[in-house]
Amino acid sequence: MTDIVAAAFRQKTKKSKWIEEGVRWGIFLCALASVLTTFGIIFVLVKEAIPFFREVSVVDFLFGTKWNALILPRSFGVLPLLMGTILIVLGAGLIALPVGLASAIYLSEFASQRVRQTVKPVLEILAGIPTVVYGYFALTGITPILKSFNDEIPVFNALSASIVVAVMILPMVASLCDDALKAVPRSLRDGGYALGSTKTEVSLKIVVPAALSGVVASFVLAFSRAIGETMAVTLAAGGTPKMTLNPLESIQTMTAFIVQVATGDIEHGSISYHSLYAVGGLLFLITLAANLLSYKILKKYREEYE
Repeated sequence: MTDIVAAAFRQKTKKSKWIEEGVRWGIFLCALASVLTTFGIIFVLVKEAIPFFREVSVVDFLFGTKWNALILPRSFGVLPLLMGTILIVLGAGLIALPVGLASAIYLSEFASQRVRQTVKPVLEILAGIPTVVYGYFALTGITPILKSFNDEIPVFNALSASIVVAVMILPMVASLCDDALKAVPRSLRDGGYALGSTKTEVSLKIVVPAALSGVVASFVLAFSRAIGETMAVTLAAGGTPKMTLNPLESIQTMTAFIVQVATGDIEHGSISYHSLYAVGGLLFLITLAANLLSYKILKKYREEYE
């Protein structure tokens, strides 16, 4: 009887080891696929961008002030596209970051459990709405409101695009900031209350500084999300690359240009076609730098509590 039990135990142990080994290899293959996909994207971007930089110097591309890739005479200075992207990102950030942080502070520190269970899912629903719907909302909802204040505002403008991108990144900011604030130990709050601080003072002077790394990281990730936004910006901001800081004018972002080329009748192998990959590579580097910055901030300023 003892031998039978021992044999069954050994068989079960052997089976568990096989399952554990299979899970380990499955996780490894998933991680390997992610890494290979990233390197594949980099390879395609570099391979297709090389013919472009054989005809256009890197200096002219990065510091040129005129972009006209589709119509003769062509010019490939990316600064107008970069400025349009920055205008959208800064406009969206000025709206979404303070509103998102304020929403997170309210949900984390002041809202009742019932309000929190109602408001947070509503915020997260915003993240699931297709971006093309946001784009049409900007055209049919936001722009008419702006034109009611100033009839000279064009249908396609950077301000309406900034507002709709702010609405899109608001759930990310609010959710990540809320998680960072919730991670602050209760003992820090209790210590503040014991010293006679009000709830507002504890929230703003103790909880937010303690969660600063997570808050800043959420801001950087939100900026990355705004930089890569495509359809909503394409529909709302228009397709006019120009050097301007006026949010009431039509502009073109890097992602909007990529959409324009990808959906147009551009000859494969032409310099206009390869310019798509040059712009895509620059966008990839900017987004990668923002994500690395977020990681560095989290690593440097992370608070560890026992």
